[in-house]
Amino acid sequence: MRAEIIFTGTELLLGQIVNTHAKYLGEKLAALGIEVTRQITIGDDWESITGVLREALERADLVIITGGLGPTEDDLTMGAVAEVRGVPLVLNQEALASIEKYFTAQGRTVPSNVVKEAYLPAGAQLLPNDNGTAPGCLLEVNGKILVVLPGPPRELQFMYERYVEPVLRARLGERSETLFYRILKLTGISECSVQEKLKDLAAASSNPKIGYIVKPGEVHVRVAATAASPEQAQALAEDLFRKVEERVSDYIFARDDEQIEEVVGRLLRNRGLTLGVAESCTGGLLGGRLTEVPGSSDYFLGGVISYANEVKERVLGVPGSTLQMVGAVSSETAKAMAEGVRRLLGSSLGLSITGIAGPGGATPRKPIGLVYVALATSTGTEVKRFEFSGHRAAVRQGAVNGALMLLRRHLEKEV
Repeated sequence: MRAEIIFTGTELLLGQIVNTHAKYLGEKLAALGIEVTRQITIGDDWESITGVLREALERADLVIITGGLGPTEDDLTMGAVAEVRGVPLVLNQEALASIEKYFTAQGRTVPSNVVKEAYLPAGAQLLPNDNGTAPGCLLEVNGKILVVLPGPPRELQFMYERYVEPVLRARLGERSETLFYRILKLTGISECSVQEKLKDLAAASSNPKIGYIVKPGEVHVRVAATAASPEQAQALAEDLFRKVEERVSDYIFARDDEQIEEVVGRLLRNRGLTLGVAESCTGGLLGGRLTEVPGSSDYFLGGVISYANEVKERVLGVPGSTLQMVGAVSSETAKAMAEGVRRLLGSSLGLSITGIAGPGGATPRKPIGLVYVALATSTGTEVKRFEFSGHRAAVRQGAVNGALMLLRRHLEKEV
């Protein structure tokens, strides 16, 4: 089954809200073995909606359109669907009763314009909205499926999982394939370098298949397989996954759905250890990532943002001679920062970052993206050098990933 997804909403085009539906529906359909061949975002315009719908129904077996089901004049989706289908909009009594119940529960009468939401294309199957008022619908169009879903994520996701996915599973029947995938999250290496390391593995297999996702400061390698059963798909993917893992092991900081800040937090808590951080180029980003985890006060004591050299020297105790001779961006300074924050806060471990995030500050010997991270423990201090590519935000995120990777490996080694 081939699918196309249409997202309506001028606010999406203007960047006023993030299109989370693309990720959600893409993952859900892929898990059923449905190939999403196209996604398109359009504004609240009648000609655009009807034109794109007609084109999608020519190409795809499944068309999903989201948004534009509300009571206002720019909510055009149901009318556009009826136009393309060649049928009138008719009042659905079940939808109307649900809307009336929703407002009665709040002690309100139904606004006259909201009644518009109860009109569906003739012949459409109602998809109840259990988290709002505007229902969705499902239509058969020349043996194809057209699904209309609301825009709010909470409403869309519940409606899809409760009412749409069972229909798709039934339609797929024995033709259904299962998708299984695993992800390796890498840092300190470019996408081109990753592809070079894996090019023979990628060329040798189309199922399972290797894919790449680039994010600021990291590269994700996805190994995905499809098969008739979840067990077969997993077996196919795992074999290639292990081979990929061996090739890029030096750069792995997390796997699958892991958030590395959660992983290191759990390891610190389990071992009864505490952590202090010292940051230069990341300006508090490391501390921010760590404290996004609920309960991080169990192990995270605090940090020092030592952006200026005088703070490195006066607060963290980095020797002035070190700063003068080798500079702020050096293994020696990273080491002194980690040891200094550990001493200052009385933490079990001290983790530091210093580097050049750009766009200025580089020299021939110290390019943009050069970062040193250090981990101070009771038995010594380890320093690791990175060179990150990309813009300032990518270097900063990569530096945090690199520091947390160093911490994770130490904690897992010691367990």
